[in-house]
Amino acid sequence: MWTRYRILIFSSLLTEIWMERQYVSQRQVDQEGAFTRNHTVLEGTRFKRAIFKGQYCRSFGCCEDRDDDCVTQFYEANALCYCDKFCERDIPDCCPDYKSFCHEEKEWPPHSEGCLRDGRHYEEGSAIKENCNSCTCSGQQWKCSQHVCLMEPELIEHVNNGDYGWTAQNYSQFWGMTLEEGFKYRLGTLPPSPKLLSMNEITAPLLAITDLPEFFVATYKWPGWTHGPLDQKNCAASWAFSTASVAADRIAIQSKGRYTANLSPQNLISCCPKNRHGCNSGSIDRAWWYLRKRGLVSHACYPLFKDQNATNNACAMASRSDGRGKRHATKPCPNNIEKSNRIYQCSPPYRVSSNETEIMKEIIHNGPVQAIMQVHEDFFHYKSGIYRHVKNEESKKYQKFRTHAVKLTGWGTLRGAQGRKEKFWIAANSWGKSWGENGYFRILRGVNESDIEKLIIAAWGQLTSSDEP
Repeated sequence: MWTRYRILIFSSLLTEIWMERQYVSQRQVDQEGAFTRNHTVLEGTRFKRAIFKGQYCRSFGCCEDRDDDCVTQFYEANALCYCDKFCERDIPDCCPDYKSFCHEEKEWPPHSEGCLRDGRHYEEGSAIKENCNSCTCSGQQWKCSQHVCLMEPELIEHVNNGDYGWTAQNYSQFWGMTLEEGFKYRLGTLPPSPKLLSMNEITAPLLAITDLPEFFVATYKWPGWTHGPLDQKNCAASWAFSTASVAADRIAIQSKGRYTANLSPQNLISCCPKNRHGCNSGSIDRAWWYLRKRGLVSHACYPLFKDQNATNNACAMASRSDGRGKRHATKPCPNNIEKSNRIYQCSPPYRVSSNETEIMKEIIHNGPVQAIMQVHEDFFHYKSGIYRHVKNEESKKYQKFRTHAVKLTGWGTLRGAQGRKEKFWIAANSWGKSWGENGYFRILRGVNESDIEKLIIAAWGQLTSSDEP
């Protein structure tokens, strides 16, 4: 009995030893097979990475110290990935090809043709627009035009980083235009003629200097009698907009509010006959001549054309004299909703002294005046503050200017650049109310900044005895 029991125990031990040996042997075989499979996958992975590495690094440069022996299993993607077991975190510290290689979200093009721009691939021959310049992909390189743009981010940064007393802004209505296009389409006043420059300056003993307030705005003194800025858009006709606006203000003030209509710049643009350029620039002396000889209707009667380049924008108004110097319209308003086609006229224009005090006296006593200024490239960026031309010494490509006509409506004194107290004019532009300070701007006073005080023009409304209030 005891012998049988020992034989049974011995047989059990032999069976257990045999099963252990079989398990060890099978494990070695499995490990060898797994090694062979992993080795094959690893070689394929290395080959794939070698191809990918070449394409990526030719464009971006990277991966010089890549260790292809560092491979881990990425079960969700059923792939082997290079050292990226932490790459699922929201921390961008992994190899740049992690998602494209492991997740195959994006493969680089199999060829090297085309160009890259901001991480995007463009085919050979593709064309894109960047601000005012056009770029074409040619020979795997971008070839771009070299225009100076009207809106220049570097110029905006230069102004805003300096203590110049005013701030600059990027305007969407100017984006994509070249500086030359801005000068060509957004200004439009020809340089003053010798006839204008030879006019005698008028000085009137109106008020003593001590009677002039530190701050004055025409709108406050004559509410409802002065007129806000219009938008000339891409019609180069500041010569017409400023003249019509100053004339309208003067007629309203002289008539003591009996005639407060804003006058039509489109009437001038379309009808001013001699040397007429319309939206291709014009002279203010011809504009004032037309106001005196022919007269204008209201802006409501003759509104601005939506398409200034249309071929049918001929003059739609005519007038005749009644023999006593008063003119009357012979046609109804182009805007058939408006019934009043009254003709408004002005006296011959006169030149106000360029002296700061004399200009202030003229404005406070008789109303806003017309000023001819030089517009530099930075003026288009003006947003707020007291403007002074900021020279960008780093680039002479910006140092250009053209002539522009605006309306001076008041003045003031505030702290400007470097905390100093500075005097300024308040002026109405003709680029719409989205530009500047609701269509207005402030500019240094008393130093002839940008020639703002060089040529100041005004006129009287031509009212008959029946027109007088």
